[in-house]
Amino acid sequence: MQEKSMVLSDGRKLGYWKYGDPTGIPIMLFHGTPGSRIWFLEDDELAKAMGIYLISTDRPGYGLSTFQKNRTILDWAVDVEELATHIGLGHFSVLGVSGGGPFAAACAYALPERIQNTALVSSATPFKKGRAPKEMAKENRIAFFLSKYFPWLIKKANLAQKKMLESHPNKYRNAMLAGNHRHLSDWDRAFLKEEAHVETGLFHAKEAYRQGVEGVIYETNLLSKDWGFEVSEIKGPLRFWHGEKDTLSPVNEVRKLAKRAPLIEMTLIPNGGHFLTENEDLWAEMLLYLKNWNVNTTVLS
Repeated sequence: MQEKSMVLSDGRKLGYWKYGDPTGIPIMLFHGTPGSRIWFLEDDELAKAMGIYLISTDRPGYGLSTFQKNRTILDWAVDVEELATHIGLGHFSVLGVSGGGPFAAACAYALPERIQNTALVSSATPFKKGRAPKEMAKENRIAFFLSKYFPWLIKKANLAQKKMLESHPNKYRNAMLAGNHRHLSDWDRAFLKEEAHVETGLFHAKEAYRQGVEGVIYETNLLSKDWGFEVSEIKGPLRFWHGEKDTLSPVNEVRKLAKRAPLIEMTLIPNGGHFLTENEDLWAEMLLYLKNWNVNTTVLS
C-alpha cells in the first residue's frame, strides 16, 4: 500500500506518496474532488524516464490526511510548504487536476519563492456568486447545490458510493465500464471503457473515502466559495490544459479567467474531455513544462 505521512505543526497528519525518480526535478500533484494520493497502481515510468520526482498528496479529510474544520483554499499552501520542508524540497512545481486546480493556484499565489511552474488541468474555476456555471453538467451542478443547501442528502449519496467501493468493488467496476455516462463527453466515455483506467480509479476513489465522507462534502462546498485571491495575482508561470468538450468544468469559464490574466498560457484540446492526465502525450507535455525551470538546487540544506 502506498502509505507515507507526516505530522504537521498543528498536530494534523498529512498523507503523501512518491513516484518517479527521487533524484529528479520535484513536482507535487494535487488530486481532484474527491480524490487521493493514489495516482498510479505501481510507478510512473514516464516520470522516471524524464528524471522527474512526483509527490502526490491527500488534502484534509481524504486518505491519510486529518480532516480540518473551517479550512480555506489558501490554507492548503501552509500544509504544502510544511510537506516540502519535511521531505527536503527547496523549489518545486505543482499540478492540480479538476478540483485540485484551485489548490495548485493557491500555492503558486502564496509561495512564489518556492513554486516554479504551475499547471492547472481540467481545473475548477471561481464561481460567480457561489453558483456553478450553467454550462456545467447537471449532475455536477446538483452536487454543488446539495453540498451547500442539503448536505445530509449529498452525505447519503457519498456514503452509498463509499459502501460500494469497499464492499462491492466489482459492482463499481461494472458500473463504470457498462455505464452510458450521458453527461460526459465522447473523450471521457471512451476513457471509462478502459479497464486499466477504471481499476486505477477504483483504488484512487476508495482511498478518498477512507476516513468517511466529510472531507468530500466540505471541499465540494468550499470550491463554490471565493478563492481568497485572484489568478491574475499569481507571479510565476501558469498554464492551463483544458478540453473543449469538458462537461464537468466548462471551457468557457477558463477562457473568461484567461482574459482577466493575460500572462496565463493555455493549451486547449479540441475534442478533449475532463480526463486529460491519463493521455500519455498530454501527460508528457505537462511534465516537460513543469520540469523546465532554472534553479540550481531543489533540495534544502
